[in-house]
Amino acid sequence: MSIASGGASAATDLDNDVAFGQKAQLQTKAYRTSMSLAMNDTSMLSPAAATSTAEIRKCFPALERTHNGYPVAYFDGPGGTQVPRTVVEAMNNYLYHRNANTHWAYPTSEETDAIIDSARSALADFLNASPTEIVFGANMTTLTFHLARALSRGYKRDDEILVTELDHHANIAPWRTLERETGVNVRMVKMIPETGELDWNDFSRQLTRHTKLVAIAAASNALGTINDVRRAGEMAHSLGAQIFVDAVHYAPHGLIDVRDWNCDFLACSAYKVYGPHIGILYGRHDLLSSIDFPKLIPAPDSAPERAETGTQNHEGIAGAAAAVDFLASLAPGPARRERLHAALAQLHERGDALITRLWNGLHEIESVRLYGPPPGTARTPTIAFTVNGVPSIEVAEKLVGRGVFLSHGDFYAMTVVERLGQTPHGLVRAGCACYTTSEEVDRLLAGVRGLSTAR
Repeated sequence: MSIASGGASAATDLDNDVAFGQKAQLQTKAYRTSMSLAMNDTSMLSPAAATSTAEIRKCFPALERTHNGYPVAYFDGPGGTQVPRTVVEAMNNYLYHRNANTHWAYPTSEETDAIIDSARSALADFLNASPTEIVFGANMTTLTFHLARALSRGYKRDDEILVTELDHHANIAPWRTLERETGVNVRMVKMIPETGELDWNDFSRQLTRHTKLVAIAAASNALGTINDVRRAGEMAHSLGAQIFVDAVHYAPHGLIDVRDWNCDFLACSAYKVYGPHIGILYGRHDLLSSIDFPKLIPAPDSAPERAETGTQNHEGIAGAAAAVDFLASLAPGPARRERLHAALAQLHERGDALITRLWNGLHEIESVRLYGPPPGTARTPTIAFTVNGVPSIEVAEKLVGRGVFLSHGDFYAMTVVERLGQTPHGLVRAGCACYTTSEEVDRLLAGVRGLSTAR
């Protein structure tokens, strides 16, 4: 088989071309080491403390489904995870017993206000933010378009926005729209196809004093590559630019810390983290309070509500909070943020073992080509691959016969697929979640081996 993987060069020193390459290598190595330590830090966790995978699986009714005589193995988590029973119960409870609109003087309305406030606190713990910095909306895409439109009111012609080739197009199209509407210039940072990583040399070249915003993913939803968003933020802020982080793919796999990352904005989606279809936007409180958001005159004018449009999905908000509490319930600790840290650290360790098993198994199949960084580097438990001579949709269809559900195509990361030379068929993508088992990984591998020998 052939593999597109390896280490990427990077650089932040714009003034010293002689030391440029050496400094880039040192920075990339240091980042990989720091990310490996951070995501594997289980110091808060005793070996017996975390909930076992077998116990976790009991929380998900979807895992009772069978197909063609097999229990279904859901490897489609990067496109949307399954939902634990407690999340659905929280949504049902709201709709059955507390359904009302907000800010009125009767019990169900007051209870709705309390549920929304409580959800802001839960998501604030999830992101290490303040409750007044948590905005809810239909999904990450809608929230990003809304934020882009609002920010554009302060931009002028020839201002610049930086996006990357590694990104989902929900973090590209909203900014591209501003080119037509306001005359700003959108510059795109290249990825390195051979490694699946961001080209930090190109990032340094593209970032200028005209840059007003850097839009970057915390992790690639197509390849699993984790980006050094803290570094991107430091570079952006050094030139007076803001940074927007798409954390949709990263959120179920690593602890987000908007303070440590020093990001101005961050968006994620509850349905990628065992919750319902609803989006979350973090914005620094001073920015949410001052940005000229499109809004109705009678609507609240204080953050974060001033950034929200219309009546919200209250049951979805209740479900999003329940999803955070579900994750926090998987490990002990005195506070929710500490429990989240412990749970996500343990889940990362398990996911790393599973993705290593999957990567190594696919590596042994001659007709398979893998894309993105290998195990042992800064990555999520998501793998992209192709089978020579077999379109990605056919691979997915064949694996369904073994009860294996996974995704195929471009996953709205069109530029990644184009740069890898895999249009029009795209890639096959398999992602591990908190409920994934080694038996399911082995079943996926057996199915791909069967495809290879059948041709």
